[in-house]
Amino acid sequence: MDNLCGKFVSLKISKSRWRPISSSALQQPEVFATGSWDNEENKISVWCFGDFAASGMEEVYEVEPQLLCEMKHNGDVLDLQFLDVERMVTASSTGSVTVYRHHQNNQTLSISQRWERAHYHSCDSAPCTGIVCNSPEIVTVGEDGRINFFRVDHKEVIRTLDNADSSTLHAVTFLRTTEILTVNSNGQLKIWDSRQQGNEPSQIFSVTGDRVPLYCVDKHPNQQHIVATGGQDGMLCIWDVRNRKMPVSLLNAHEAEMWEVHFHPSNPDHLFTCSEDGTLWHWDASVSTAEIPTFLHQGGRNTTLLSRTTFGQISVNQSVSSAWLTMDTSKGRLEITNLLPSYTMSVNSLDVLEQCLVCGTDGEAIYVTKKMPV
Repeated sequence: MDNLCGKFVSLKISKSRWRPISSSALQQPEVFATGSWDNEENKISVWCFGDFAASGMEEVYEVEPQLLCEMKHNGDVLDLQFLDVERMVTASSTGSVTVYRHHQNNQTLSISQRWERAHYHSCDSAPCTGIVCNSPEIVTVGEDGRINFFRVDHKEVIRTLDNADSSTLHAVTFLRTTEILTVNSNGQLKIWDSRQQGNEPSQIFSVTGDRVPLYCVDKHPNQQHIVATGGQDGMLCIWDVRNRKMPVSLLNAHEAEMWEVHFHPSNPDHLFTCSEDGTLWHWDASVSTAEIPTFLHQGGRNTTLLSRTTFGQISVNQSVSSAWLTMDTSKGRLEITNLLPSYTMSVNSLDVLEQCLVCGTDGEAIYVTKKMPV
């Protein structure tokens, strides 16, 4: 897409996240963090991608993201989340969970808290695979099937659900303040209520007869019963966790594993996915079937692609809920755009905030744009 800036960083990037901004702030996000994996020495890095600079009558970008600071990270960075504007939390392949503080006055990083071997097998450590934060709370999941509850101001774990799952837990998100949702390598979603004693989930969801591993999950920002997942088969699954045990929609998507899925936080009729197949997709469910003819174009396993150049950007007044829960792709309701200029190596991570998007790849590059059409 236009206005996409790429930068070669000499590291395989596993995670990329925008630093949160104040809800009252008028400016676009400018600072993001990345984590690396599968390198001789992995790092946590903080970058700045400054605002537009006026050049005559045209808006132009700064040439590329600028590195503010970085720090060595023990093990692969398997997840990365901001706790607040100064602190970020990482999940490591060594099983540890680390809180880093970004000192903005002198652009340095320091470790403010670390929980070693938060995840472990009987004879060795186990990778910590996922993190979700709601300051001061931090919840982690791992290859060992454990769920840990931390508070950033406590040195010891607050609660652990040992043997919560017999398979690897790959990702976790808050459903509500007292409920979390996990996805696992057996293709299951499980809801856990922190108010309940014991290690049993309150609800279990799965695709009937299918045990395809799920790798990523995101919750709709406004309607918490709507959940999106992706996994080994590249399919995008939309779930309604109120009363259905199976997905509402199963959408053919990527040619290989889907690594991350994210609803846009303020415009959730837009959704973004990235994959091992080197693609980064923007899913637009705001397109009105009444205003455009059915236009089907087969592209890989993707079932419905609507040409943006043909139909333009169309906005309609429809509820966000109906956009995802009553979707009918055969009628051309869904527009999908690949945002990267050409197929690259695996796109491992993405994050979107306001009109800004960042992603990281196995091609040792990061891509940033500040003009997402949402």
